[in-house]
Amino acid sequence: MTDEVIGVIGAGIVGLAVAREVTKRRPGSKVVVFEKEDRVAGHQTGHNSGVVHAGLYYPPGSLKARLCTRGRAMLREYCEDRHIPYEECGKLVVAVEPGETARLEALAERAGRNLVPGLRRVGGSELREIEPHAAGLAGLHSPRTAITDFPAIARAFAGDVVEAGGEVRLSSPVATIAPGPSVDGLRVDHLIICAGLQGDRLAERAGDRSEPRIVPFRGEYMRVLPAKEQLVRGMIYPVPDPRYPFLGVHFTRRVGGGLEVGPNAVLAVAREGAVSMADMMSIASWPGAWRMAARHWRTGVHELHGSVSKRAYMRRAQRYVPQIGAADVVRGGFGVRAQALDRDGSLVDDFRIHRLGPITAVRNAPSPAATSSMAIAEFVVDAALGGRGPDA
Repeated sequence: MTDEVIGVIGAGIVGLAVAREVTKRRPGSKVVVFEKEDRVAGHQTGHNSGVVHAGLYYPPGSLKARLCTRGRAMLREYCEDRHIPYEECGKLVVAVEPGETARLEALAERAGRNLVPGLRRVGGSELREIEPHAAGLAGLHSPRTAITDFPAIARAFAGDVVEAGGEVRLSSPVATIAPGPSVDGLRVDHLIICAGLQGDRLAERAGDRSEPRIVPFRGEYMRVLPAKEQLVRGMIYPVPDPRYPFLGVHFTRRVGGGLEVGPNAVLAVAREGAVSMADMMSIASWPGAWRMAARHWRTGVHELHGSVSKRAYMRRAQRYVPQIGAADVVRGGFGVRAQALDRDGSLVDDFRIHRLGPITAVRNAPSPAATSSMAIAEFVVDAALGGRGPDA
C-alpha cells in the first residue's frame, strides 16, 4: 500500500469510470470519490435516454468519434460480463423531406469514416421493412446502436471502486479545493473533476479559467401509452441539424420496457431544482449566452412552444411515426444537460478536458459521454497520471 491519494469529484458514470480506471492503474493507491447527492447517477446519468451510440454524428478524428467507438465496445463487453441489459435494437435516421437528403448523405459519409459497424443506406420501402410504421423518403440504419441501463452501470462501477479498496462518499458536497491540492481538507496527490452540471464552477475553484461556462438545457420526454408503444421496434431519429449538438426529438425504446419520445432542448432556469437565481445570473452574465441567443432565438422559441404544448411537441414527432400523436402520449421524465458554451457564443460540441498540474478537469462531457465513459476514463487517467500532453 502506498501513501498516494487520488480524489475524484462526481459520481456520475464518467466520474465513476475514471475512479475505476485509477484503481486499475494504481492498485496500491487510495481513491476517494466525492458526491454531493445521496446516490450515484443522480443527475445526467440517471436521466438520459439509455442509448448506446455507435458513432454516426461526430467529426472524424474528434475526441467524441475516437472515444465513442472504443467506449461502445468496452461498454458492451462490461455489460455482458456483469449481466446488465444491453439490447442492440438498432436506429434509423430518417429524412422526411427532399431538402434533408443531402444532409443524410453527409451524415452517411461521416459515419462511414467513423467505421460505424453495419451501417447502410435504405430507401423508403426498405425503411418500412425495418420500422413498418415509420414515414420517410430515405434513411440510415445503424443496427449496432443499442440501449442499456446507465444507472445500473454506474452502480456497478461504484461497486468496483469499493471492492478495489476505494471510497465513494455520498452526501459529500465539495466546499473547498485548495492548492496542494486538497479537497475539504483531505490532501490528494491528484484531483480529477467530473462534476457535470457544476463542473465549470469546481474547475474555476481549482484555478482553471472561466471558459467554457456551463449553460443548462432541460430535455423533456413524452411516454407513449401501452396501446401504441409496439409501433416502434427500435429507435427512429431525425436528420440532425449540424448547427446544434442536440439530435432532435426521437423515438427510443427503453430496456425496462416502454417507448419514449424526446428529448427537446429548452434553456433551463436552474442547473438543479426548479428555479435558481444564481444559475440565471450565471447565464445572464456570460457574454456567450447573449451571442448564442442572438443567433438561435428562433429555434429557442420553437423549442419553448413544444415544451408548453404537447400537441406542438408531438407534431414534430408525427413526421416520423404518423400514428403516434398527442392523444397517445403522456408527459414523462426530464433531465438537465450540462452544455458548455464558449465566450463567443459557440455551443461546445466535443469533449473538453483541461489539465492544471495535479488537477484534471472534465469541462464538457455531453452525449455520447455515457457510451464513451470507459474510454473517456482511459483518456483522462492517461492525462492525469501519465502526464500526457496539454488540454484536449
